[in-house]
Amino acid sequence: MTTERIRNPVLPGFHPDPSVLRVGEDYYLATSTFEWYPGVRLHHSRDLVNWRPLHGILDGTRLLDLSGVPDSGGVWAPCLSYAHGLFHLVFTRVDNHHGGWWDSQNYLTTAADPAGPWNDPVPLHARGFDASLFHDEDGEPGACWLLSLTADWRPGHDPFGGIQAQRFDCATGTLTGDTHQIYSGTSIGVTEGPHLYRRHGWYYLVTAEGGTVWDHQVTVARSRTVLGPYETDPAGPTLTSRHRPDLELQKAGHGSLVETTTGQWYLAHLVGRPTTERGRCMLGRETALQPVSWTDDGWPRVEGGTPAADVPAPALPPHPWPAEPATDTFTATRLGPHWSTLRRPADPGWVDLGTPGRLRIRGGQSPRGKRAPSLVARRATSLRCALDTTVDFTPATPHQFAGVTAYYDTLNWHYAQLRPHPDGRALAVLTCDSGDLVDHPDAQVVLPATGPVHLRVALDGDRVHFSYSLTPERSWTELDAVCDATILSDEYAGERNPPDGRAGSPAFTGTFLGLWVHDLGADGGHADFSRATYTAITN
Repeated sequence: MTTERIRNPVLPGFHPDPSVLRVGEDYYLATSTFEWYPGVRLHHSRDLVNWRPLHGILDGTRLLDLSGVPDSGGVWAPCLSYAHGLFHLVFTRVDNHHGGWWDSQNYLTTAADPAGPWNDPVPLHARGFDASLFHDEDGEPGACWLLSLTADWRPGHDPFGGIQAQRFDCATGTLTGDTHQIYSGTSIGVTEGPHLYRRHGWYYLVTAEGGTVWDHQVTVARSRTVLGPYETDPAGPTLTSRHRPDLELQKAGHGSLVETTTGQWYLAHLVGRPTTERGRCMLGRETALQPVSWTDDGWPRVEGGTPAADVPAPALPPHPWPAEPATDTFTATRLGPHWSTLRRPADPGWVDLGTPGRLRIRGGQSPRGKRAPSLVARRATSLRCALDTTVDFTPATPHQFAGVTAYYDTLNWHYAQLRPHPDGRALAVLTCDSGDLVDHPDAQVVLPATGPVHLRVALDGDRVHFSYSLTPERSWTELDAVCDATILSDEYAGERNPPDGRAGSPAFTGTFLGLWVHDLGADGGHADFSRATYTAITN
C-alpha cells in the first residue's frame, strides 16, 4: 500500500467548487468552469494522489450555451453523482449575477460513461444555484432529492435564503411535490453549496458558508430524516482558514465528501494561495483534499479544522498517470484536455486542426465581446509558469491582431499582440486594467512583414513578462513592459462594496495563459500556431 502524501492543491490553478465521486475503484473530481468551455472540468484518479484531466463534460452548445454570459457567469458548482448505472451531472448556468439578482437555471444531464456521450440537459428549477442531487439508496431506495440554495432578491431579505430540497423523479426527469426549506445555516451566513450524504442512519448536510473569500468555511449539519430538522455540528465549522491568515492555503470551503474502497473518508474543497498574507490569488480558487475522521458520536472531523498543504494519502495502491507532454504540436484532431476556450466551444468554424501540426484560429470579437471571442487558453498552475508558441500571422487591417495573453476576464488582461505597422508588423503590449486600456509604448518593436514569430508569456510572481524571438533556437528578447499580475485575480476584479469588502459583482475564475486572435471587421483574418509549450515551476 502507498506511503505517498497528498500535496495540496491536488488540482492547482482555477479548479473551484469540487464535487468528488467514487464509482468502484475510480475517483472523479468535477469543478466549476464559469464562462469557459468545455463546461465542467473533470479529473480522474485511482489513488486520490495522482489526477489526470479528462475532456470536459459540456463540450458543445447542445449541452451548454455560454454565448453572452457575463464575466464569472456560466457554469457554477456542478454536482456529480452515480445511480442506476448512470452518471448524473447537475449544474447551474448563471446568465446574470449583478445587482442582487441571480438568473440561474439548473440542469441535469446523464451518461453511462463519464467520457460520454452525455444526454440532452433536462431543465430543473431556477430558484437558486449550487444545485446537487442526492440518491437516497440506503434510506429510501429509489428516492432522489434535488437540493440548492434558495435565492432571495427582495430588499431587506437575506439573499442566501437557506437550503431547499424537492423530490426528483429520475425515471421521468421531473421535480415532484413541494419545496422544503431544510436548513437556514449559521450566523456566519452566505449558506450555499449543499451536498447530502447518509451514514449510520444519519443524513449529513455539507454546506459552504461565509462567502468565497477569507471567511469561507465548510459547515456540517445532520438529521435523522432527509427533511430535517438539522442540527449543526456543535464543534463549529469542519474546515476553515478564517482565523489563520498565516496558512499557505486560504479561502478553505465549499466541500464534498468521498469514502474510499478502504473505508477512509476525504473532503474535497476549494482553497486559494495568496502571494502575501490575505493578498491576491492569481491562480484562482483551487481544489484540495483533506482526510476526515469520525468521532464516536458521529461527526466528521478534519484535523485542526484547517487546510494543510501536505496530508496523508489513503491506503490505496499508487496509480500515477503518464506525464503530460510539455509541448503540444497540434497533431490531434481535437484540442487536448488542458485547453479551454472562451464562451464558445472549439468547433471547426473558428478552431481548425485539419492540418496536422497546425492550429489555425480564426479571429473573433473584441476583447470585450461576449458572443464570439477567439481565445484558446490553459490555466496557470504555478506562480512561476510560462506559455510559448510559434505563430504565423500577417495582419491585413488595424482590425486584425493576434498573439499571447495573460487573461482573467474581459476587463483585466495583458496581451502581446502582432498588429499592422507601416514598416511591417509591430509587436506591442496592451493592458486592460478594470476596463481601461493602457499601451506600453516602450515595449513596441517592429518585425518583418511576414514569417513566423516565437512569442512567450510568463507569470512570474506578481509580474507578467512578454518575450519574442525570430531565431529557430528561440533566444528570447524580453519586451520592455511592466505588467501587474495581481490584477488577474478575484480580489482585484470583483466590484467591491465597502465597508465590509464583500464582492457586489463577484469574480470567481483565475489566470489563463493563451493564444488570442482578433478580426474585428470580420474580414476572414486568422493566425496559425505550430506549437505551444507550457512550463511550470512547482514547489
